[in-house]
Amino acid sequence: MTNALSANGLQTYYGKSHILHGVSLDVAEGRITALLGRNGAGKTTTLRTLMGLTQARQGQVTIFGAETTRWPAYRIASLGVGYVPEGRRIFANLSVEENLKVPLERGGPWTIARIYELFPRLAERKASRGRQLSGGEQEMLSIGRALLLNPRLLILDEPSQGLAPLIVREVFRVVSKMRDEGISVLLVEQNARMSLEIADDAYVLDDGAIVYSGSSHELAADEDRVRQLTGASAGA
Repeated sequence: MTNALSANGLQTYYGKSHILHGVSLDVAEGRITALLGRNGAGKTTTLRTLMGLTQARQGQVTIFGAETTRWPAYRIASLGVGYVPEGRRIFANLSVEENLKVPLERGGPWTIARIYELFPRLAERKASRGRQLSGGEQEMLSIGRALLLNPRLLILDEPSQGLAPLIVREVFRVVSKMRDEGISVLLVEQNARMSLEIADDAYVLDDGAIVYSGSSHELAADEDRVRQLTGASAGA
């Protein structure tokens, strides 16, 4: 199985605070990989390290065969990596349509018209400013903007955070569809139940270290382990 992304032995610090302790993980091409863990476990730091936003002191990151450990984020994105950060970070004063025109065009199947097909609600609100959108609409816009880069790998940080249950299910439906489109996905989430429902592979991070790696289905079947490792329920 070919990997879209591989990380090996990542040691990341914020000042003197040692956050990641030898984190290693793989994201297989054409599969969804979930990275789970409690608040403060180091999930966002892992993504920032993979994206070149926070430099690891030790370890190696390889994306589509290129060693990207010391690359800046824009160069990593140019490989075909889309990143949807926690908090969405859309442009509040720009309209939906203007937000979607921000990414540099990259050849491929994803266009603004197709984003509107995927998220009809955005089409209805294309003239609305970012600050006028609900949390769910902002998340749709953030994902849509990343897809316009026509990524081969999509990295999402807590896409369900703060959303109503019906909107959460819609967001996870879209993430699942990305796999059908041949996009590799790395999904960071606290919603263990829904993440394990759509993921192929799973990792659990605890206090900056990987404490589980394997099949998402095997992890989902072990309710006690999910509760112990993530502080969440794998059941409905």
